[in-house]
Amino acid sequence: MDKTNLVGLVQYDQKNKSVEEVIRLSCAFEGIKPGHKVFIKPNIVIWSDKVSFPKWGVITTTKVISDTVAVLKDMGVNDITIGEGIITIDPKNKTAAAHAFKSLGYEKLRDRYGIKFINIFERPAQKVEIVPEVSLRINADILETDFIVNLPVLKTHAQTVVSLGMKNLKGVLLMASRKKCHSANPQTPLDFMVAHLPRLMPPQATIIDGIYSLEKGPSPDGKARRSNILAASSDLLSVDMVGAKLLGHDPKNVPYLVEAARLAGRPLDLSDIVIKGAELDQLSAFHEYDFPYNENQTLHIKMEKMGIKGLSYKKYDQTLCTYCSIVNGAVLTSIVFAWKGTPWDDVEVLTGKIMQPGGHNKTILLGKCMCQLHKNNPAINEMITVKGCPPDPEETIQAFHKAGIMIDPGILRNIEMGLGLFMRRYENRPEFNESFFQID
Repeated sequence: MDKTNLVGLVQYDQKNKSVEEVIRLSCAFEGIKPGHKVFIKPNIVIWSDKVSFPKWGVITTTKVISDTVAVLKDMGVNDITIGEGIITIDPKNKTAAAHAFKSLGYEKLRDRYGIKFINIFERPAQKVEIVPEVSLRINADILETDFIVNLPVLKTHAQTVVSLGMKNLKGVLLMASRKKCHSANPQTPLDFMVAHLPRLMPPQATIIDGIYSLEKGPSPDGKARRSNILAASSDLLSVDMVGAKLLGHDPKNVPYLVEAARLAGRPLDLSDIVIKGAELDQLSAFHEYDFPYNENQTLHIKMEKMGIKGLSYKKYDQTLCTYCSIVNGAVLTSIVFAWKGTPWDDVEVLTGKIMQPGGHNKTILLGKCMCQLHKNNPAINEMITVKGCPPDPEETIQAFHKAGIMIDPGILRNIEMGLGLFMRRYENRPEFNESFFQID
């Protein structure tokens, strides 16, 4: 049969060789030869070496990685590298990546199979033009490999609806290039950049790890599910469209998939995709991705229901990059706890790269990009700036206090420790098992 656009789909069973089965059904590894250099790209979206946090649905399971390595070794592949550029709460943390690799059992994989693992932030990069006059710096190891095995997690994403194989490739960009993907240019928004990334890469196969899936991802504050799904293909667009359907989202409603299908001249209705194995409809389940705001998009709906007045905190957009997003979440939590029932003095908060002021009494510009955009804006009555990239927690605290919003300093000073609070959702639930992220 024609193996173009073939997707393998299986229900994961720990007792069976499910990873091997989904690879066989999809023919995803047929392009790999024994002498090839293979680069495995997992999804380690964030890491802390100070606190335990939910990995389920956030990070690619070590079980899937280990089983994938075993298949490659059986094929005679000996040059295998696992590579990732891991986000840390503190950008200056230089120990977290090594801690992640050890905690996830990659050292044991090295000892057992002879694989290598690398932190892409410590490795050379190459400048590659994604479209005319727009270049990104990409890890050189992945560009110089013969074949990529892309291992994303089955999750939704607050900015891109879903985060699957294409989005996972963003993790091999250097940090400045990741920020560039959150462009203020309407011609090259985040969805556009994600859709064009695969064109820059060597041949690849994708295995979506849906042993655990994530709702309202991509980070530990999302809600994990035990879904027991694996999907694989040598065609990235096909498996990402199937992944979107597994999460309950039509590919035509996922902008980066719309752009990728346009580039490939492909339909979005899955009519040219052959699925072998399990039935797609039987495994699909709707996962929310959005955080709802009020009608004017000026306040989170939960904050409006609390009765918060005197504050406009516009909904995040695609220009908000990862580090600002981390601070943004902590600030919103701080505001909820700071509300005592007395309206604030008509304060607005602007984030990302494109938000415009709305004539409020006080305007907090949160982050370097907002400060640069509006530094001479006469439409701002009282400007309060937090210039860091990412915003410094102490300066952020001072800015809100200056605006009369007395947020608790402890929340922003201890963002990393706050990650651990999300573990409470999974206490005494045996299906959320840490063993999936360990090597026996």
